[in-house]
Amino acid sequence: MAIHTVASGDTLWKISIAFGVPVSTIKLVNGLVSDAIVPGLHLYIPDQEPPERYYQIKSGDTFWRLSQLFNTTVQAIIAANPKLNPDALMIGQRIRIPSWQKYPMQSLVFIDAWGTSNYHEILSDIAESVSYLAIFTYTFTYSGELIEAKDEEIIQTCKSMSIKPLLVISNYEKGTFSPELARDVLEDTEKRSTLARNLVKKVNEKGYAGVSIDFEFVPADRRNDFTAFLEELKEGLGNRILQVNAHAKSSDMPTNRLVGFLDYRAIGEIVDIVSIMTIDYGYAIGPPDPIAPTWWVEQVLMYASGQINRRKMMMGMSLYGYDWTLPQQPGSVAEMLSVQNAQNRAIGNWIPIQYDWNANAPGYQYRKNNTEHAVWFEDIQSITAKYKQMEVYNLLGATYWRLRFRFPQNWSYVKKNLLVLK
Repeated sequence: MAIHTVASGDTLWKISIAFGVPVSTIKLVNGLVSDAIVPGLHLYIPDQEPPERYYQIKSGDTFWRLSQLFNTTVQAIIAANPKLNPDALMIGQRIRIPSWQKYPMQSLVFIDAWGTSNYHEILSDIAESVSYLAIFTYTFTYSGELIEAKDEEIIQTCKSMSIKPLLVISNYEKGTFSPELARDVLEDTEKRSTLARNLVKKVNEKGYAGVSIDFEFVPADRRNDFTAFLEELKEGLGNRILQVNAHAKSSDMPTNRLVGFLDYRAIGEIVDIVSIMTIDYGYAIGPPDPIAPTWWVEQVLMYASGQINRRKMMMGMSLYGYDWTLPQQPGSVAEMLSVQNAQNRAIGNWIPIQYDWNANAPGYQYRKNNTEHAVWFEDIQSITAKYKQMEVYNLLGATYWRLRFRFPQNWSYVKKNLLVLK
């Protein structure tokens, strides 16, 4: 895998000649809509080299031992890590290992059950890289009865592509997550049981592979009730999958209004998959910030992996970015746009892209109609840094928000470097 950072004077033709890759291939893999490029743009360049694995040095490791573990050569490991002394490896060092032995992972992608007119085309392009498709969203009434999503066609599409569909249930009411709805049902044992039974019945009726829990802003004092709900639901589901989407945190914070209800350790003991939402550090209603700075992701994964079995954990990956209008006004909300559109907006405005190496995040600012804008998003450089974290923590895989946001670089990376288990 090669990542090329566009410099002043670069053209796609020059880059094509340098790497021996057709311009049409570079444009397709990177989601470019014209031959225009700007300085700072990171381009993914397909090559014939082995995939790269990432590994954190442990006690007793040597390059020879690692070459045997990863079915590669000592020389290849040395070449990939020229600044490391093979005779003085330090515990905790993270290294690159070229190997045709790909990292095995599971993947979960969210899809909205509404506005899905073009989902089939997008899903067809990446189907081999998707283990589960979480269909957002079913919700429920104050008595625990289900309010269904429009899901029949999506379920059939999943089955035709060997993708396991998951029924997403959320405390969604009138276009937002409702703390009141969650409290009312979770604190009442009868209503809670009704909701669990209805979910099991619907999963069996429609042929879902399991349930994805996407509860947000649940009152912190309902923490034990939420855990009890998961226990009851998992018992009813049996061998079917129970997956929980858990907002990121780097300590317990049991009274916090966003994450206080999430008992990571208890949840990890009950469910099959916990997707830690390592996204939205920079959020639509907050100040402009990287979507998921790697230093923050590291803090979250370090805490979460101490509470939850790593082989049950997925880390969140965003397929989108945000465009904030400056200066921010009270109540203003940033525009959410696909990674591909964020990248091409910079190109379309001839704005160089800056890269924050501390956060591992691309961004830029531009002016339109006398208004300043700030944009943060992901690219091949930033997403590669996150896959490195996924591997060194030995996680189950990754969860992606959301299918409708195009990010061709990401899916090209997954296809080349990772073995997605179906």
